[in-house]
Amino acid sequence: MVYLPPPQLATASRPSYGEAYANILASHRRSPLTSASSVILLVAPDVDALCAAKMLAELLKQDDVMHRTIPVSGVAELEIIRDELATYNELHTLILVNMGAILDLPSPAWFGEFSTHLTVYVIDSTRPQNLASLFGGGDIGDRIVLWDDGEVNNMDVQRQAWEALEYEPEPDSGDDDSDFDSEDEMQNDPALDEDSTAGSSPRKRRSHSLNEHGGKRAKLDNEPSRMSHEQRAKYQAVVEKHYASGSWYSQSASATIYILATVLERADCDLLWFAILGLTYQYTTSRISRQSYEKYHTIYYDEVSRLNPLPAGVTSSIETITALGPDDLSIRSTEELRFTLLRHWTLYDAMFHSSYVAGKLGIWKERGRKRLTGLLAKMGFSIPQTQQLHAHMDLDLKHQLRSKLDAIAPEYGLGELTYPSFVRCFGYRAPPLSAADTVEAVGALLDVAGGIRMELEVEGARHGGEWFGSGRVWESSKHAHDEVRESRERGDTNGDGDVDNLDNSEERTEVPWWVKNFWAAYDALSDIISLRNALALSMSLHRAIIRQGTSIIEKQDIRTMRSHRVVVLSQGPDLALFAHPGVLSRLALWLIDALRDKLPGTALARGKKSLPFVLACLNERTESYIVVGVMGSLELGDVTKNEFGLAFINAKERCNARSSYNSFNTSILEIDQEDLKVFLEALCEVGEGY
Repeated sequence: MVYLPPPQLATASRPSYGEAYANILASHRRSPLTSASSVILLVAPDVDALCAAKMLAELLKQDDVMHRTIPVSGVAELEIIRDELATYNELHTLILVNMGAILDLPSPAWFGEFSTHLTVYVIDSTRPQNLASLFGGGDIGDRIVLWDDGEVNNMDVQRQAWEALEYEPEPDSGDDDSDFDSEDEMQNDPALDEDSTAGSSPRKRRSHSLNEHGGKRAKLDNEPSRMSHEQRAKYQAVVEKHYASGSWYSQSASATIYILATVLERADCDLLWFAILGLTYQYTTSRISRQSYEKYHTIYYDEVSRLNPLPAGVTSSIETITALGPDDLSIRSTEELRFTLLRHWTLYDAMFHSSYVAGKLGIWKERGRKRLTGLLAKMGFSIPQTQQLHAHMDLDLKHQLRSKLDAIAPEYGLGELTYPSFVRCFGYRAPPLSAADTVEAVGALLDVAGGIRMELEVEGARHGGEWFGSGRVWESSKHAHDEVRESRERGDTNGDGDVDNLDNSEERTEVPWWVKNFWAAYDALSDIISLRNALALSMSLHRAIIRQGTSIIEKQDIRTMRSHRVVVLSQGPDLALFAHPGVLSRLALWLIDALRDKLPGTALARGKKSLPFVLACLNERTESYIVVGVMGSLELGDVTKNEFGLAFINAKERCNARSSYNSFNTSILEIDQEDLKVFLEALCEVGEGY
């Protein structure tokens, strides 16, 4: 078996994360060709993967292990990098972060034909996992190691079905005696003798013997019996259900690395903060349910108390969290309001751009905006006070905000305004930053730091603060030459490290915008100045989402199909922005939160209801549509498995649409502009329940 359980489930025959990390160190130290290409990390472009890669890089650095980190945007990019890695003779450890769990990695199409010295470790939060990678054996299968969170221990049914289909003899279609081999054929067949001693599959190793009386093969006690057609159909149904039940997310990759750090007794505040960011990212993007979030939050709460004991008399309420000294980098637990970037925006804007408040008050209508103003007035906040930045608000108002919200907000249907979270102090360099705000800033850098022109609002531009002009353009190309050099040194391309002739070489191609965004976000994780600068970018992104979402609802651009709702964006000032899959996914989540209480749910095949949305945005540059499928839950904090991955595959095969996958998320697809209509029609026909 080739999966690793968490430490609490480890046994002598089934080691855990710590032993796997020790094997990585041992392979590196005994390798005669030790270089930065001996250990390679392939990292997906999402916040959780960034945090996990940052944590793992720190652990490897502490052990003096040279390594390279290579960002990978999707399956197509992974195929290109796989071909390049095949030429690396010194490569002995390959770590996939938030990618690869669904792929048949032991197959020749991926890493089955790589050197026997290579071990591939998969740290991926996406589900389902590939059964061949989990349960496959042999020399190839043992070199593919999946870091599991304990789910595999509950997959005995899937394991039995996969092993039966893979190893047991297929059902006999004819007479049981028609395919029995004679004794002479059995004795003279060298292939059978070879298979009986080689490490081949049980199907090839099954015994052949004859009984003494009839000259026919007699089944021995240890010989597997042929399964019936009914049994085979039953096993196939189990395997198909495993893959067709939809995609979901489990333990974050950053949580897996933090568990490793705990086992190694190296857990500190920095690693804990990254693990908290990974968990917060999963929750704020509706990847995990409130129940799952609270499960891990409880663990991190204990870790925060252990690593950050507060002095006597110091509280950690949301209104009074401040740094205790110039070097205070502690983490505090707190209750986070569901207001967007509250500590860095005005109170009105933070509530106005909150998808939760939008859904309860209907802020896309004039009546909803009046309700929001009325709520603030009823709480005793004047209009000028609600338009002040949070940092400039009166202290009494800050201290009374929570109590007034608890008293008045339920009258407006705002009954779940808070959730437990964390805040980190940064000494006197910057005010404390919450986990949710950090995730917003890093996510904005990943999505729109480059590749799109973003206009930012200048502080003080409102209410006559600046008479001429009220914004500036986000500068993503500053120090571009240095960024390219750094990205090459980190290993995101196959360059030889020579950066002196970047501008003059015709053979070198420009580093893609998403790679620059990746490294900008990666560096910002440990740079508070970059993080705070990125908050303005996140605000601009939320303004665009509100504009587009309001326009969609007001113009009634939502089309109700048989099993889902469709929104097609083909024009508008922000069209280029929403052609980015990450931004389009944000818009889909905003629509679900805003319309959760306004639209009836769609019944699924298993009796549940959800709000399935399909959003398509035209990319004028490539003349194609970016299509995103999201399964929204009818209850806040609940999560439904995303079934659009398989639905998209079936629909494009049905209509032969020209498409490509540029992401590891199978519910994100790029469709040729001319094929969108037939694709959406085919999507309605692939089956009920999507």
